[in-house]
Amino acid sequence: MNTGRKALWAVRESGLPAVVKPCMDCSGTRHHPSGRFRVNANGKLLDVWLLLCCAACGRTSKVPVHERVHVQSLEHARRLAYETNDPAMVRELTMSAPLAAKNRYRLDWAGTWKLETDTPVYPLDDLTPLRVLISFELPAPVRVERLLTLGFGLSRAEVRRMVADGRIRLPMAPGLLT
Repeated sequence: MNTGRKALWAVRESGLPAVVKPCMDCSGTRHHPSGRFRVNANGKLLDVWLLLCCAACGRTSKVPVHERVHVQSLEHARRLAYETNDPAMVRELTMSAPLAAKNRYRLDWAGTWKLETDTPVYPLDDLTPLRVLISFELPAPVRVERLLTLGFGLSRAEVRRMVADGRIRLPMAPGLLT
């Protein structure tokens, strides 16, 4: 009996989430990052905005990142990342849930991730436990149930049945895992 069955899965990034907020010029609600920041200095105070483009009309809008902060209060590397439009900083702030909450918009994660399941194929009717370890490249809010349906190629009802039968064991109820 094989007791060391293990599957290593990974949730890989395939794009940045869309920013969902109303456009001022059209009826569009989806925006994508332009890859740029706007940095404005007024004396010793600094304003930093993340620039977004409307997917429908292309209008540029600004999301406040820092408002009226002292130049000295930002670490030099961070300030330089804003000034040089660092792609890693754009990525970090685009996916920032606290920034989204502060500026009253939401993130749409549809189409931003894919599940890689490069693991040996094990028969699902085998009663030997299979441990599935999942790593995440991005903070996508994905339900474990969704990952199991994709990874095993099963319906949601079948995954729920397997959880109820004890053939799939989770650290908590599937509805609680996001």
